[in-house]
Amino acid sequence: MTTRPSKSLETFPNPRPGRDYEIAFECPEFTCLCPRTGQPDFATVMIRYVPDAVCVELKSLKLYLWSFRNEGHYFEQVTNQILDDLVKAVRPRSMTVIGRFNVRGGITSQIAARYPHSKSRPSAR
Repeated sequence: MTTRPSKSLETFPNPRPGRDYEIAFECPEFTCLCPRTGQPDFATVMIRYVPDAVCVELKSLKLYLWSFRNEGHYFEQVTNQILDDLVKAVRPRSMTVIGRFNVRGGITSQIAARYPHSKSRPSAR
């Protein structure tokens, strides 16, 4: 195999840096491992962002997402890690990463992480 998983995210110059526009990716083949059982977890990862100076290059994004395949992660942790890494690489004006994880134990999970981070906290009831 000529390509391998990679934690490196490549970028290219935004062709319209003076305009706000949204880029959306849907990655339906995301996998990682359950940190408790070692069993595979499957998800669709959705990424939406408004670029600033640079955009993420798709092949590097694919290899980056592939790099989680043999690693154990909780859903909340991996979704936030993807957001943190992408924000560090592209410095977007805004970004949302949603992990829609397949059923496990009769429960599906959807995790949404956003940048910039919301300062408000919902009240506990």
